[in-house]
Amino acid sequence: MKTKLHLDESMIARGRAAASQIADDVADFIAERTTVAVERTVLRLFGVDGVDAEGVPLPNVIVDEVKDLGRLDQGVAKTFVGALLQTGLSVQELAEAIADGSVRLADIPQPAEGEVLEKGRALAAVAMERIAANRQTRDELLHRLGEGKQPYIYVIVATGNIYEDVVQAKSAARQGADIIAVIRSTGQSLLDYVPYGATTEGFGGTFATQENFRIMREALDEVGEEVGRYIRLCNYCSGLCMPEIAAMGAIERLDVMLNDALYGILFRDINPQRTLVDQAFSRMINAYAGVIINTGEDNYLTTADAVEAAHTVLASQFINEQFALRSGLPEEQMGLGHAFEMNPMIEDGFLYELAQAQMAREIFPDAPLKYMPPTKHMTGNIFRGHVQDALFNLIGITTQQGIQLLGMMTEQIHTPLIYDRHLAIESAKYIFNNARHLGDEIEFKADGIIVQRAQTVLREAVELLEEIVHIGFFEALSRGLFADVKRTMTGGKGLGGVVHRHAEYFNPFEEQLRQKLGLQPAKVGVRA
Repeated sequence: MKTKLHLDESMIARGRAAASQIADDVADFIAERTTVAVERTVLRLFGVDGVDAEGVPLPNVIVDEVKDLGRLDQGVAKTFVGALLQTGLSVQELAEAIADGSVRLADIPQPAEGEVLEKGRALAAVAMERIAANRQTRDELLHRLGEGKQPYIYVIVATGNIYEDVVQAKSAARQGADIIAVIRSTGQSLLDYVPYGATTEGFGGTFATQENFRIMREALDEVGEEVGRYIRLCNYCSGLCMPEIAAMGAIERLDVMLNDALYGILFRDINPQRTLVDQAFSRMINAYAGVIINTGEDNYLTTADAVEAAHTVLASQFINEQFALRSGLPEEQMGLGHAFEMNPMIEDGFLYELAQAQMAREIFPDAPLKYMPPTKHMTGNIFRGHVQDALFNLIGITTQQGIQLLGMMTEQIHTPLIYDRHLAIESAKYIFNNARHLGDEIEFKADGIIVQRAQTVLREAVELLEEIVHIGFFEALSRGLFADVKRTMTGGKGLGGVVHRHAEYFNPFEEQLRQKLGLQPAKVGVRA
């Protein structure tokens, strides 16, 4: 993409180099650890599903038992696959037997190591084929039906009832939406288990469950055939069950996933160690499944000033890019986030917002950037809010964003109604069509406000990244360098679920994902 902001290529290179060093340091840390969520993901991918008599998900039951036996550091796959070989049961039969107590893993001797590894790899290969088949199905539907032009029109449904969500999602697709995001129920990110089955009582959103994923995927496929356009489905693989939800999304053919390296740490107070290990594995799954991830840099601007903290957004985008690359995720699947969140009363604020969006597009030319609407400064004045959203949409098309999450004029009043969404989509379609090639016609003054603003933000972002290299990533989090939120390495929720890997740790999915994504084999664990 031709630069219009006269950005210093050497400065961009410095930013990427610093972010790369940060990612390398964290990657070494991640390689020595696993988590209960990663191990539950292995079981889910093997095919373990359902809950016990008390409603506890079977993956949780099994991982907890293996952890109590002191074997989780070798990976749950070893103990579980060994029990499969010794009992002759199927994956689901064994899971249910462990849950009802008719099989105790402590009583089952482990077979020969070679047999366990061979069987585990064979089971993993079946799951990998299923995910690959889903990706092929998506590609075939995109080829046959086509899809909307970028920026994709992205809207949310959030009724709490999956069946009501379906009604609203189909309506939005008929109105012109390209991506439907099912907002997750408030607080689900803090649950260390995934709820089971279809749900009808969420709070501020609908629980992310595999059955809910299946129901919505089926509904969007139906309406896609009706409107002659593939409709993408988005949900949230973040929080304490990040890799599990990534696996569920891969199994049910979701297309977009909220998946950020820092969001859970900063905004949900989830332990940094837990989050970083979980996000690495979840991103491998997303990469292989062809899922576009969305990162959460826009949230920084809800707790920090959007003018003063703009450089932290760019710094985080650089870091998220490097973390994603180390999980095999190509740039075409990196929906790096940013937002239109400056106070609308600021003089020339539109120019600053345009500078930020154009800068992101030029620095990450192949990424389907996800652009978030104004929310922080929406007041309940629906008329001004509709204008703010219109200006946001104008910048989105001018700077060729990839994914445009539409704002609603009733933001700060209530969860959007069907007609609120209709007005938002109608406005976006009007602006996108009428200004489709506006950006191609614009050049910016080298000494003007827009160019100078972008260059300042880039310089400050690079200086911040180089400071993080000097002090260390975990220290940067503890000092509150992102979003003015301070998080310590041993604080937050979920630290007890982090486990140091044994030297003989085994995760057949990580093995095969690394191989298929062209990544280096995982380093050997540190505990013998």
